[in-house]
Amino acid sequence: MAEERFSDLGRVEAIARLYEGTPYRPYKTSWFETSGKSIISSQSRTFLEGIDFDLTYFPLKHLGYKCVTAVTGELYAEFSHPKVMDVRIGISAKLDFAQIGEVWSGIVSAAREHGYKEVSLDLVPSPNGLSVSISSVGETSLLMARRRPAGKSMDLICVTDNLGAAYLGFQVLERERRKFEQSADAQAQPALDTYKNLVGAYLKPQINPQIIGQMEDAEIMPSYGYLVTRGLADAVRRLVRDSGLGAKIYVDKLPFAGKTFDVSKELNIDPISAALNGGEDYRLLFTIPIGKHDKFRHDFQTFDVIGHLAKPDVGAVIVTPDGVELPIKAQGWIND
Repeated sequence: MAEERFSDLGRVEAIARLYEGTPYRPYKTSWFETSGKSIISSQSRTFLEGIDFDLTYFPLKHLGYKCVTAVTGELYAEFSHPKVMDVRIGISAKLDFAQIGEVWSGIVSAAREHGYKEVSLDLVPSPNGLSVSISSVGETSLLMARRRPAGKSMDLICVTDNLGAAYLGFQVLERERRKFEQSADAQAQPALDTYKNLVGAYLKPQINPQIIGQMEDAEIMPSYGYLVTRGLADAVRRLVRDSGLGAKIYVDKLPFAGKTFDVSKELNIDPISAALNGGEDYRLLFTIPIGKHDKFRHDFQTFDVIGHLAKPDVGAVIVTPDGVELPIKAQGWIND
């Protein structure tokens, strides 16, 4: 069957075709009703080929899924429930309709998983490769927002899963890409079975869509929340900036995926550095009142407590197993 080209379908028909078989409708204005007792928040992000992803090894469906996860995670960090999402896909001449259909399939899959009510889509030409731009809006009840406590020294700093795995998975993929480009065998395939979990952490990060509802039901309200995307150090520095308090992170409390240390040694990468500065983890970081410690540890065993807030003069530090406190320096976009 011949490839379907956008020049043959046209923008209107292409968008209508992409919506077929999904629970969403094309050309529908994204909106939702509120009772007047809610706080509305929004997040947006643009992913660019060659900067945020490489199509040499990035499955298109995973790409769409990851883009939604990135923006939705930012809503969860604000304790906000996802409601509506606007998507704009920039299409270069090298991509056909079926390939964009794969990207859209991943977007729809993630949107359904996270409970979006409406998803709008626009297709635009792109001279510089594929791009995916997503803007999402979420809702927090005013009651829940008012229950969020002020951060205090000794409040727990928690993350939802392991750190550093995505960065190591990315490094493995980049290594295999370089080997493929240098190989004379055009049919050569990378040997990735050993690195499956690490590669998966980079290509398709996942966030529990029930996490906010579960914390509301348990009446455990975090004082601060962040999505860890540019390394733990970046998130902790933002926490210190926003709270006006210090933060202590303990090296021996950092969670790592299986084989992290073996692969780190193989790649000559310090696993602690990968966790602090590697990025792409898509983990939620929350600060939990110390008074909720026992209930939190009982009800949310998938979280890892990695440190605590401290007096302002402490700053942002990481504590080694022998008690030495070292300053945390973020390598992301935050200004030090």
